[in-house]
Amino acid sequence: MIVAGGSGFIGSHLCEALLNRGYRVLDLDDHSTGRVSNVAHLLDVDGFTLLEGDVTDGGIAGRVAAVVGDETVAAVAHLASAASPPAYLARPLETLAVGSIGTDRLISIALRYEARFLLASTSEVYGDPLEHPQRETYWGNVNPIGERSVYDEAKRFAEALTAAHERASGLDARIARIFNTYGPRMQPDDGRVVTNFVHQALRGEAMTVYGDGTQTRSFCFVSDEVEGLIALLESEVRGPVNLGNPTEFTMIELAVAVGEVIGVEPRLDHRPLPSDDPKVRQPDISRARELLGWEPRVALRDGLRLMVDSLDDTAASGADH
Repeated sequence: MIVAGGSGFIGSHLCEALLNRGYRVLDLDDHSTGRVSNVAHLLDVDGFTLLEGDVTDGGIAGRVAAVVGDETVAAVAHLASAASPPAYLARPLETLAVGSIGTDRLISIALRYEARFLLASTSEVYGDPLEHPQRETYWGNVNPIGERSVYDEAKRFAEALTAAHERASGLDARIARIFNTYGPRMQPDDGRVVTNFVHQALRGEAMTVYGDGTQTRSFCFVSDEVEGLIALLESEVRGPVNLGNPTEFTMIELAVAVGEVIGVEPRLDHRPLPSDDPKVRQPDISRARELLGWEPRVALRDGLRLMVDSLDDTAASGADH
């Protein structure tokens, strides 16, 4: 199994879960946003290999072949991309390249090994949605030249390229549209709302809320998300599938939940709303429920506690070393 972006937040959890299911895993990552520390506990695990490389590099297929050799490759999972707004806004051209050139190169590797291809797409393909909740049949409302378009359109193009290869090349593909996901191994400075709120609360700071805080998101704990990805990967389900938690929260409700878990009274620092920031975001997961038998199980406050506990464990580990 090849996992591009396997050293990232979700990617590292996916690598771990696949190893636990008996797969051999090649983590392909250039570590521009992923971290070796996310997979440090896997480096000595039998069946895990870490290959540093950029999926947009013209020689990446040869480098992968040199490692894989004659082994069978069951699947190529494409999770290689900056995912948080600060990360992709800081790397606009690289983000577009990984969604276009990188997707093309990884599809070529999948075709070479007659492997299944899993594209980790995103709820951002729906843009600032005019349909709520969002179903897979909704085509989206995206500003193609806005700042966020470098990520939105990169993923939309990746989906289009994947679908075109299904029709033209016989690619055996799966497309997951991932909604907001949180949990251990998120970078403290990644700019996503859960990490912002948690770390600001732990430092005793006001939580930064953009706009009036009534915009909504749905938060899926990473273990649930990974179970969904594997269920889709191992299924015969074609076409995009939403993977996320359908329970919707306003930003103010999230701040209250974070405050309860950490034991502080939430203070809010309101800032102007960023351009093209979606007002609502909630997945319709009917397809995932019916076709995969999957739905998330971890409630928000339980997941937040697990996330905060993991930060305590990391701090203790650092102190020991």
